[in-house]
Amino acid sequence: MCRNIRTLHNYDPPATKEEIYASALQFVRKISGSTKPSKANEELFYQSVTDVCGIVEHLLDGLETTAQPRNREVEKAKARERNLKRFGV
Repeated sequence: MCRNIRTLHNYDPPATKEEIYASALQFVRKISGSTKPSKANEELFYQSVTDVCGIVEHLLDGLETTAQPRNREVEKAKARERNLKRFGV
């Protein structure tokens, strides 16, 4: 359920709104225990996703670091290599 919750800080280029939304959606799904809300909870569910997006954007805008920005392609290659070692596929 949490596959889209990823580190979003310190990438070049910065995290997109779509990446932030995907992570916020997964977070709200995890917290609520529901992948698809009922009609009664749908408005609150998606408003919560929007609220989390705003908080994450605020956090990412405010974080400071002296580390070099990470490269997405390099990080993807590292993840593939880890998966290869872990799962052998």
